[in-house]
Amino acid sequence: MLATDWIIGDTIFRARYRDGFDKSAMMRPGDVYMIKPSPIAASIRFGAGHRIRIEVTSSNFPKFVRNLNTGGPNERESKGVVATNMIHHAPGQLSYVELPMVR
Repeated sequence: MLATDWIIGDTIFRARYRDGFDKSAMMRPGDVYMIKPSPIAASIRFGAGHRIRIEVTSSNFPKFVRNLNTGGPNERESKGVVATNMIHHAPGQLSYVELPMVR
């Protein structure tokens, strides 16, 4: 059986502005942050046996403005830094994705 991947929707959230767009706050390695990207308005019916994949990345260039992961002015910098993205999941700090269902 041939697998087909479909992009149902995507969203962006620049984590340095997680406390508001009026100030930039860099993330520190090892610290855990709550990130709430804006919801995606989409509707699709998943059949039995279908799977859902969620990707977390530091950039979606060229669709969105590039992110070099340096904390500097992305539009003027030329060298990037590799970012390691993780989904934190621990007792008392559960990670989840909410998918509403229509019947």
